[in-house]
Amino acid sequence: MNEDDFRKWSRTAADWGADYRETLGERPVRSRSAPGEIAAQIAKTPPEAPEQMEAIFADFERCIMPGMTHWQHPRFFAYFPANAAEVSVIAEYLVTAMGAQCMLWQTSPAATELETVVLDWLRQALGLPEGFSGVIQDSASSATLAAVLTMRERALDWEGNKKGLAGHPAVRVYTSNEVHSSVDRAIWISGIGEENLVRIPVSGPQRAMDTTALEAAIRRDKNAGLNPAGIIACVGGTSVGGTDDVAAVCAVARKYGLYVHVDAAWAGSAMICPEYRHFWQGVEDADSIVFNPHKWLGASFDCSAHFLRDPDSLVKTLAIQPEYLKTHGKDHVINYSEWSIPLGRRFRALKLWFLIRAHGLEGLRTMIRNHVLWSEHLAQKIAETPDFELVTAPMLSLFSFRYVPTGTRDLDELNQQLVNAINDDGRIYLTQTRVDGQLAIRFQAGQFETTEQDVLSAYDVIRDCAATL
Repeated sequence: MNEDDFRKWSRTAADWGADYRETLGERPVRSRSAPGEIAAQIAKTPPEAPEQMEAIFADFERCIMPGMTHWQHPRFFAYFPANAAEVSVIAEYLVTAMGAQCMLWQTSPAATELETVVLDWLRQALGLPEGFSGVIQDSASSATLAAVLTMRERALDWEGNKKGLAGHPAVRVYTSNEVHSSVDRAIWISGIGEENLVRIPVSGPQRAMDTTALEAAIRRDKNAGLNPAGIIACVGGTSVGGTDDVAAVCAVARKYGLYVHVDAAWAGSAMICPEYRHFWQGVEDADSIVFNPHKWLGASFDCSAHFLRDPDSLVKTLAIQPEYLKTHGKDHVINYSEWSIPLGRRFRALKLWFLIRAHGLEGLRTMIRNHVLWSEHLAQKIAETPDFELVTAPMLSLFSFRYVPTGTRDLDELNQQLVNAINDDGRIYLTQTRVDGQLAIRFQAGQFETTEQDVLSAYDVIRDCAATL
């Protein structure tokens, strides 16, 4: 590809992207492809000779696009959003065109220094106190793994990386069943082991960790000669928005010298609105906090903001400095690869800088407030509809419900049929979960360009599909 071709196809791709965004509302939200259907259309062996871009681009539209689920669709109400505000997409194009590997300050000073400033912008926006430092991770999974590794090293007097876990009392980490499965993976990868992830029961409408049970579990483990290391608290859990009493969890942690990591991957974006900060009251006492701007704030995936009260502990856990990675002659620079598990780092700060400047904090607050309000209205409407019930009340813009017509023998099976019918219909996309053993249907509003009408239209789809069962 020569320079003229690069210019032509860059423009073609940009025009395609604009057309795609403009017509998203006309497409079914979830792909209707059958398993194996896409692979069957792709050559089984790689081409020996170059192919024309016209043919490649045509195959992209013919073969690939039918197999895409449209996460930027305004009626994507499944999982949590993975937003890509248009201004963020433009910034990502610039990052991709430059192709910089921003692992060290010297490999792109602007990337490091912009990350430092923009993460402090986010700290201020969230109302976190001065003293917290931020770093951009690829996902909350990586941030949680980094936090678990730090807990482990602190509990082992910084000997775990060198000597391993053998010969030490078992390291224990405490959490509830409301946390994301990434916590389990972090425990596996860290070598702590699933049996040492202590699940604390939840209680109350917020499905919060029972801190009395938490303290009892810590004391029991200490008396048994085990090694309590840390607590992972949840704000806005993936299933139905489970939210711990962060202040109470931190008070227990301080009493026993444990590290606290707060996973607010989805709900953390809402904390730019002061009226929602009661959901994580006491967060200033946590050691580590993660939220994903690529979920609800509009930054394109991947972009996870990780805040630390003591970044030196993280660096002590993760940093490794062979000669070829040293920055000579530049004192006091930050090398964010020492704050992250991967060495390689993309220039993720640019899209945050573009996003916050283009929309302003007040524009982003308005979006989040609207999503919360519209979801509350929909939840109320469903609750008032015969044969339906709310299972969990709205936590911000997330709630769950069930279809419960009288005389039904297997409500779980019926509700799974309803989820399948809704998603096959194509107008909206929902997912299911289990709450206290029963299947429930999740709804969350969070797509960047969702309107009130998009949210209200979900009611008609749910009713229409229920009528077919």
